[in-house]
Amino acid sequence: MAVKLIQDGRLNPGYLKLDLFCKGMTLHPSCSTDDDGRAILRTRAGLGSGLEIIIPPDFYTNVPVAEDFAAKSPYSLRKENSTYVVYRDEERITPITLPRQPKFYTRRTLSGKVMSRVGVLQGTYLAIYPTDVCAHWKTDPPSNCGFCSVGLNLGAFEDEEKSVRDVVNTAKAAREEEKITFVHFNTGYYEGDTYLDVLEPYIKAVHDETGLLIGVQTPPHPDFSRYDRLKEMGVNNVSFCFELWDEERLKEICPGKATKVGLKRYLDAIEYCAKIFDTTNGEIVAGLEPIENSIAAIDWITSVGAIPTVCVFRPLKGTVLEDHPSPAFEDMLPVFVRFYEACMEKGLPVGIAPNIKVSIVMLPEECRWLLDDPGKYRLQRLKLAAMKKAFNAYFHARLKLKG
Repeated sequence: MAVKLIQDGRLNPGYLKLDLFCKGMTLHPSCSTDDDGRAILRTRAGLGSGLEIIIPPDFYTNVPVAEDFAAKSPYSLRKENSTYVVYRDEERITPITLPRQPKFYTRRTLSGKVMSRVGVLQGTYLAIYPTDVCAHWKTDPPSNCGFCSVGLNLGAFEDEEKSVRDVVNTAKAAREEEKITFVHFNTGYYEGDTYLDVLEPYIKAVHDETGLLIGVQTPPHPDFSRYDRLKEMGVNNVSFCFELWDEERLKEICPGKATKVGLKRYLDAIEYCAKIFDTTNGEIVAGLEPIENSIAAIDWITSVGAIPTVCVFRPLKGTVLEDHPSPAFEDMLPVFVRFYEACMEKGLPVGIAPNIKVSIVMLPEECRWLLDDPGKYRLQRLKLAAMKKAFNAYFHARLKLKG
């Protein structure tokens, strides 16, 4: 199947973003990305390891460039004078933009920590992994998810411990310099289900002192009343990464997650939280089980009023699955088409928050470019545009109150 990047003389940014996730890209010797763009930081729960680029019009994309499969990619990035251009073989596809390195990355918190070791930008939002590595990395033998590299990152590329003040300092700097609107907190699994206990002081301080939107991603807590408490604290979004729809495959790929928590608690938490938060996400990894399983997971997530997050499997260096092949574009296409259709059919509030561009996944609104008719669901998109306008007005009024 030919990837239809150019149609009627126009670039299809959805096709390009998805194909780059699947194939990666090489960097031509003419490139000087470390000087012109963001450094390649192996942080953020082990999924993002690539080069941040912006595909026109504004598709933030974290492109694999360091992994073995990327070396075989037909895509390359070249620098022509001062412009970076994506090529496929010898065909010039499109100029792209490298988002600049944030100035706050080199600043220090009041305690002296370098801010890029406290939090990093993924696309346009600030990602924070506040504390200790996931406990699944500490078992003997390790029982961490096979695709995850977070245990390789913390301490080496990212400080293991960040104080509440370190995080608030970094969030304020990112808000002032980069105009971020969203801070996303993430932890792994901790024995005793203490992850929300760990996060709550950070959440409260960032919410109260910055006015930014707050997202939380942890394993599901067994006491669901804790989510009502998070809602009262100002959390806008929660997400739960159950990864795989097939329980046997989950046990194989994510042994700690399957045995310590189990798929049922993830699904129950998604259904519960979808009723109380602005948005709730159920996250899966596509490319490690049959596509019909991924589609079944998408249909279930949307059926309970939650929004899917679909990650394209990336075989990161140093992980258990580093030699597993990256999925084919042809296999991923129907998954992401269904992702968009299911969100539209259920009238889910996708894409209404201001200035949230995610580089390590396809956003729902980006997936409409994968349809044969991108103009489909026009009425739904008009409703979403009205919701976005209203939400933006509310958010900026709240932000003004916080100074």
